[in-house]
Amino acid sequence: MAKTESKPDSPTKFAENLLVRGLIVLGVLFLVTQFQGKRSSSPLLNSSARGADAPLVMQGGDPYIRALMRTISASESNVSNPYSVVYGGERISDLRQHPDRCITIVAGPNIGDCTTAAGRYQFITTTWLSKARRYHPSPYGFMVWSGYSFEPEYQDEVVYRWLNDRVAWGDDVRQLLKDGKIHTVLEMLSGTWTSLGYGIEDNSMSSELPRVYQRVLREELKQTASRS
Repeated sequence: MAKTESKPDSPTKFAENLLVRGLIVLGVLFLVTQFQGKRSSSPLLNSSARGADAPLVMQGGDPYIRALMRTISASESNVSNPYSVVYGGERISDLRQHPDRCITIVAGPNIGDCTTAAGRYQFITTTWLSKARRYHPSPYGFMVWSGYSFEPEYQDEVVYRWLNDRVAWGDDVRQLLKDGKIHTVLEMLSGTWTSLGYGIEDNSMSSELPRVYQRVLREELKQTASRS
Protein backbone atom coordinates (compact mmCIF):
# COMPACT_ATOMS: atom_id res chain seq x y z
CA MET A 1 0.00 0.00 0.00
CA ALA A 2 1.31 3.36 -0.94
CA LYS A 3 2.12 5.71 1.95
CA THR A 4 0.67 9.20 2.11
CA GLU A 5 2.53 12.15 3.56
CA SER A 6 0.98 13.44 6.83
CA LYS A 7 0.36 17.13 7.22
CA PRO A 8 1.59 18.96 10.34
CA ASP A 9 -1.10 19.81 12.92
CA SER A 10 -2.48 23.32 12.89
CA PRO A 11 -1.73 25.49 15.99
CA THR A 12 -5.34 25.02 17.13
CA LYS A 13 -5.19 21.25 16.77
CA PHE A 14 -1.82 21.12 18.55
CA ALA A 15 -3.23 23.09 21.48
CA GLU A 16 -6.25 20.79 21.71
CA ASN A 17 -4.03 17.69 21.75
CA LEU A 18 -1.83 19.25 24.43
CA LEU A 19 -4.87 20.04 26.57
CA VAL A 20 -6.25 16.51 26.25
CA ARG A 21 -2.89 15.00 27.23
CA GLY A 22 -2.65 17.32 30.21
CA LEU A 23 -6.11 16.34 31.41
CA ILE A 24 -5.21 12.67 31.09
CA VAL A 25 -2.06 13.15 33.16
CA LEU A 26 -4.00 15.05 35.85
CA GLY A 27 -6.61 12.28 35.93
CA VAL A 28 -3.97 9.62 36.42
CA LEU A 29 -2.30 11.61 39.20
CA PHE A 30 -5.65 12.08 40.93
CA LEU A 31 -6.42 8.34 40.84
CA VAL A 32 -2.98 7.48 42.18
CA THR A 33 -3.38 9.97 45.02
CA GLN A 34 -6.81 8.62 45.92
CA PHE A 35 -5.54 5.05 45.91
CA GLN A 36 -2.61 5.91 48.14
CA GLY A 37 -4.90 7.80 50.49
CA LYS A 38 -7.22 4.80 50.85
CA ARG A 39 -4.34 2.48 51.57
CA SER A 40 -3.16 4.63 54.45
CA SER A 41 -6.56 5.60 55.82
CA SER A 42 -6.55 4.87 59.54
CA PRO A 43 -8.10 7.13 62.17
CA LEU A 44 -4.83 7.03 64.07
CA LEU A 45 -2.76 7.97 61.03
CA ASN A 46 -4.88 10.71 59.54
CA SER A 47 -5.93 12.24 62.87
CA SER A 48 -9.64 11.65 62.28
CA ALA A 49 -10.23 10.75 65.95
CA ARG A 50 -10.99 14.40 66.64
CA GLY A 51 -13.42 13.69 69.44
CA ALA A 52 -10.72 11.88 71.39
CA ASP A 53 -8.07 14.47 70.55
CA ALA A 54 -10.14 17.23 72.16
CA PRO A 55 -9.02 17.52 75.81
CA LEU A 56 -11.56 17.34 78.58
CA VAL A 57 -12.61 20.64 80.13
CA MET A 58 -12.92 18.97 83.51
CA GLN A 59 -9.72 19.17 85.54
CA GLY A 60 -8.31 16.26 87.53
CA GLY A 61 -9.78 12.83 87.99
CA ASP A 62 -8.65 9.29 87.29
CA PRO A 63 -6.67 8.98 84.03
CA TYR A 64 -8.32 5.68 83.06
CA ILE A 65 -11.82 7.13 83.29
CA ARG A 66 -10.71 10.33 81.56
CA ALA A 67 -9.27 8.31 78.67
CA LEU A 68 -12.52 6.35 78.41
CA MET A 69 -14.53 9.57 78.25
CA ARG A 70 -12.39 10.84 75.39
CA THR A 71 -12.77 7.48 73.65
CA ILE A 72 -16.56 7.62 73.90
CA SER A 73 -16.57 11.01 72.20
CA ALA A 74 -14.41 9.66 69.35
CA SER A 75 -17.40 7.67 68.09
CA GLU A 76 -20.31 9.65 69.50
CA SER A 77 -19.24 13.21 68.61
CA ASN A 78 -16.13 12.99 66.49
CA VAL A 79 -15.47 16.70 66.00
CA SER A 80 -12.78 19.04 67.26
CA ASN A 81 -15.11 20.92 69.63
CA PRO A 82 -17.59 18.24 70.70
CA TYR A 83 -19.34 19.97 73.58
CA SER A 84 -21.56 22.18 71.41
CA VAL A 85 -22.53 19.74 68.66
CA VAL A 86 -25.99 18.23 68.19
CA TYR A 87 -26.95 15.24 66.07
CA GLY A 88 -26.24 15.99 62.42
CA GLY A 89 -23.32 18.32 63.11
CA GLU A 90 -25.05 21.63 63.82
CA ARG A 91 -23.61 23.80 66.58
CA ILE A 92 -25.45 25.35 69.50
CA SER A 93 -24.30 28.46 71.31
CA ASP A 94 -26.55 28.37 74.37
CA LEU A 95 -25.42 25.67 76.79
CA ARG A 96 -27.24 26.93 79.86
CA GLN A 97 -29.32 23.76 79.60
CA HIS A 98 -29.70 20.77 77.30
CA PRO A 99 -30.93 22.11 73.91
CA ASP A 100 -33.71 19.47 73.67
CA ARG A 101 -34.01 19.79 69.87
CA CYS A 102 -35.44 16.71 68.16
CA ILE A 103 -33.62 16.22 64.84
CA THR A 104 -34.62 13.63 62.25
CA ILE A 105 -32.30 10.61 62.05
CA VAL A 106 -31.06 10.15 58.49
CA ALA A 107 -29.29 6.78 58.68
CA GLY A 108 -29.11 3.55 60.67
CA PRO A 109 -31.78 1.35 62.28
CA ASN A 110 -33.75 4.33 63.65
CA ILE A 111 -33.92 6.27 60.39
CA GLY A 112 -36.96 8.53 60.23
CA ASP A 113 -37.24 8.91 63.99
CA CYS A 114 -35.86 11.98 65.72
CA THR A 115 -33.23 12.34 68.41
CA THR A 116 -32.31 15.02 70.91
CA ALA A 117 -28.70 13.80 71.17
CA ALA A 118 -26.37 16.67 72.03
CA GLY A 119 -22.96 17.48 73.44
CA ARG A 120 -19.70 15.60 73.75
CA TYR A 121 -21.44 12.43 74.92
CA GLN A 122 -24.56 12.85 72.77
CA PHE A 123 -26.97 12.81 75.68
CA ILE A 124 -30.62 12.64 74.73
CA THR A 125 -32.74 14.93 76.89
CA THR A 126 -34.31 12.26 79.09
CA THR A 127 -30.98 10.58 79.85
CA TRP A 128 -29.32 13.91 80.60
CA LEU A 129 -32.07 14.92 83.05
CA SER A 130 -32.01 11.52 84.70
CA LYS A 131 -28.23 11.47 85.19
CA ALA A 132 -27.98 15.18 86.00
CA ARG A 133 -30.42 14.74 88.90
CA ARG A 134 -28.02 12.21 90.35
CA TYR A 135 -24.57 13.43 89.35
CA HIS A 136 -24.70 17.13 88.46
CA PRO A 137 -22.55 19.06 90.98
CA SER A 138 -24.33 22.42 90.69
CA PRO A 139 -28.06 22.25 89.89
CA TYR A 140 -30.03 25.47 89.98
CA GLY A 141 -33.70 26.17 90.55
CA PHE A 142 -36.27 26.85 93.23
CA MET A 143 -38.44 24.55 95.34
CA VAL A 144 -39.37 21.46 93.28
CA TRP A 145 -37.99 22.80 89.97
CA SER A 146 -34.36 22.19 89.11
CA GLY A 147 -32.25 23.05 86.09
CA TYR A 148 -28.90 21.68 85.02
CA SER A 149 -26.28 23.62 83.11
CA PHE A 150 -25.06 21.87 79.97
CA GLU A 151 -21.77 23.75 79.91
CA PRO A 152 -18.73 21.60 79.00
CA GLU A 153 -17.42 21.13 82.53
CA TYR A 154 -20.80 19.81 83.66
CA GLN A 155 -21.10 17.42 80.75
CA ASP A 156 -17.75 16.01 81.84
CA GLU A 157 -18.60 15.95 85.54
CA VAL A 158 -21.87 14.09 85.05
CA VAL A 159 -20.30 11.43 82.84
CA TYR A 160 -17.25 11.09 85.09
CA ARG A 161 -19.37 10.51 88.20
CA TRP A 162 -21.67 8.15 86.32
CA LEU A 163 -18.79 6.01 85.06
CA ASN A 164 -17.39 5.83 88.59
CA ASP A 165 -20.70 4.57 90.01
CA ARG A 166 -20.27 0.82 90.54
CA VAL A 167 -23.96 0.34 91.28
CA ALA A 168 -25.01 2.00 88.01
CA TRP A 169 -22.93 -0.42 85.90
CA GLY A 170 -22.89 -3.46 88.13
CA ASP A 171 -19.10 -3.47 88.06
CA ASP A 172 -16.06 -1.33 88.75
CA VAL A 173 -15.35 0.35 85.40
CA ARG A 174 -12.10 1.89 86.61
CA GLN A 175 -10.73 -1.44 87.81
CA LEU A 176 -11.69 -3.16 84.56
CA LEU A 177 -9.77 -0.49 82.66
CA LYS A 178 -6.74 -0.85 84.94
CA ASP A 179 -6.86 -4.59 84.28
CA GLY A 180 -6.67 -3.89 80.54
CA LYS A 181 -10.25 -4.97 79.80
CA ILE A 182 -11.21 -2.15 77.45
CA HIS A 183 -13.23 -4.49 75.20
CA THR A 184 -15.29 -5.61 78.19
CA VAL A 185 -15.94 -2.00 79.17
CA LEU A 186 -16.92 -0.90 75.66
CA GLU A 187 -19.36 -3.80 75.43
CA MET A 188 -20.78 -2.92 78.85
CA LEU A 189 -21.37 0.69 77.81
CA SER A 190 -22.69 -0.05 74.32
CA GLY A 191 -26.26 -0.25 75.56
CA THR A 192 -25.97 3.43 76.47
CA TRP A 193 -23.59 4.66 73.75
CA THR A 194 -24.64 2.57 70.77
CA SER A 195 -21.64 3.33 68.54
CA LEU A 196 -19.01 1.70 70.76
CA GLY A 197 -18.61 -1.41 68.65
CA TYR A 198 -21.18 -3.70 70.24
CA GLY A 199 -24.30 -1.59 69.79
CA ILE A 200 -26.74 -1.10 66.95
CA GLU A 201 -25.17 1.98 65.38
CA ASP A 202 -21.53 1.21 64.66
CA ASN A 203 -19.67 3.78 62.57
CA SER A 204 -16.25 4.18 60.98
CA MET A 205 -14.63 4.77 64.37
CA SER A 206 -16.14 1.84 66.27
CA SER A 207 -13.52 -0.77 65.43
CA GLU A 208 -10.70 1.70 66.17
CA LEU A 209 -11.82 2.57 69.69
CA PRO A 210 -9.56 0.16 71.61
CA ARG A 211 -6.52 1.64 69.83
CA VAL A 212 -7.83 5.17 70.35
CA TYR A 213 -8.24 4.41 74.04
CA GLN A 214 -4.67 3.15 74.40
CA ARG A 215 -3.33 6.26 72.71
CA VAL A 216 -5.25 8.77 74.82
CA LEU A 217 -4.59 6.74 77.98
CA ARG A 218 -0.87 7.24 77.47
CA GLU A 219 -1.52 10.98 77.21
CA GLU A 220 -3.66 11.03 80.36
CA LEU A 221 -1.15 8.98 82.36
CA LYS A 222 1.65 11.31 81.28
CA GLN A 223 -0.37 14.37 82.30
CA THR A 224 -1.20 12.81 85.68
CA ALA A 225 2.48 12.06 86.29
CA SER A 226 3.46 15.63 85.40
CA ARG A 227 0.98 17.01 87.97
CA SER A 228 2.26 14.82 90.80
